[in-house]
Amino acid sequence: MRTSTAALRTVALFEAFKGVLALAAASGLLTLLHGDLHGLAVRLVHHLHLNPAAHYPHVFLDFAQHLQDSRLGLLALGAFAYGALRLVEAYGLLRSRAWAEWLSAASGAIYVPFELAGLLRHADALHAVLLVANLAVVAVMVLALWRRRSGELAAA
Repeated sequence: MRTSTAALRTVALFEAFKGVLALAAASGLLTLLHGDLHGLAVRLVHHLHLNPAAHYPHVFLDFAQHLQDSRLGLLALGAFAYGALRLVEAYGLLRSRAWAEWLSAASGAIYVPFELAGLLRHADALHAVLLVANLAVVAVMVLALWRRRSGELAAA
């Protein structure tokens, strides 16, 4: 039981970290509202010594040029909602709430097919680590839910 508690706390801390990171991203996006986003993108490309005519820097610059404040606001709102959800999930996991275990298992399982597709497209260590880590989170949550269910059945 001690190992499962430590695993749940580890997942909760990881979710809290993702939540704080998303809130920081949302704050950063809000600071860009009504600013010269394209000029900032050009300076960033030059600072990183990238060729602006190359494919990815060009796509980045084109995206920055056509991004309207309303879309930037929606991106910030989405990042804020994601961050808040992750922080609520982390709180629930730390308080050993069943709903948080369900939420964590479901949200982790949603990403598995995308991570598997990413690994199949670009077989590298990063994609492999992300897939294994996400599968581990789902396994920990399913095990916690199974133990919770077994405990409820034994008590009845």
